[in-house]
Amino acid sequence: MTDLDTLPGLIVSAQSGLFDVETEQGIFVAQLRGKLKETRSISDLAALGDRVWIRRIDNRQAVIESVLPRTRVLSRQAPHGEHEQVIVANPDQVFFVIACADPPPNPRMLDRLLVAAEREHIPALICANKVDLVDAAFVGDVFGSYERIGYPVIPTSAKHGQGLPELLERLHDRINVFAGPSGVGKSSLLNAVQPGLGLRTGAVRQATRKGKHTTVSLHLVKLSGGGYVADTPGVKAFALWDIEPEELDAYFPELRALVPECDFSDCTHMHEPGCAVLEALRLGEISAERYDSYRRMRLGDD
Repeated sequence: MTDLDTLPGLIVSAQSGLFDVETEQGIFVAQLRGKLKETRSISDLAALGDRVWIRRIDNRQAVIESVLPRTRVLSRQAPHGEHEQVIVANPDQVFFVIACADPPPNPRMLDRLLVAAEREHIPALICANKVDLVDAAFVGDVFGSYERIGYPVIPTSAKHGQGLPELLERLHDRINVFAGPSGVGKSSLLNAVQPGLGLRTGAVRQATRKGKHTTVSLHLVKLSGGGYVADTPGVKAFALWDIEPEELDAYFPELRALVPECDFSDCTHMHEPGCAVLEALRLGEISAERYDSYRRMRLGDD
């Protein structure tokens, strides 16, 4: 093996232990080196967005020799098992796509996703999609509380093109993630932003009003204007990974700002006297819905 046989690359697709790795010499289909597979880890050893070094076998196949340390990761607890399921490694930002209707918005799911992003210091934006299905005041009523605490909200409609220029500008030259519940229109938005991507889209089940899973493998799509975007499978549940209850207030920006003003350093913001969070809630200075999300997560009820 020579130095020419080893190349740095980016994992742009991951499915069933096979990885497409983009390099300066093209895309190689790679598997993890045997010794890497033997490594004990509570997280995925390699994932979409990982920077890696590969060893070429031929002009098409390769072996992943090493995975570089991750700077940040969007992840959750695996649905089956006590380990970290990496959705995308090393993202520059994440767009949480929430439909205004069909299916109806799920603020509690959004709050859990935002907590996961806050923990990893991933800049998060909210796409309020399918605005063509609701009246003009709806976006402000449902998503205004998020804008007030610093999350940009982009009203979008793949059908009518609303919000697409702003969306495209924000995607430029970054590794982006589109995530959210099933059926909210993530793939439709991406197809509208860059026609010809060919991402599969699916209708919403009329019987359950829940979206079908239309994205079945994880992949980074290269954008013609520069950058990448990950279209991730829709999520029905999102279990937070490695977050203790007493950490949660740090991942709600509006609560985090109030914590130093609480009388007790270990305040749970549930019942303590002198709690600045409860006082702000009483005065209507923080969202009651967001506080309810915090309380449910803290108690394990959500």
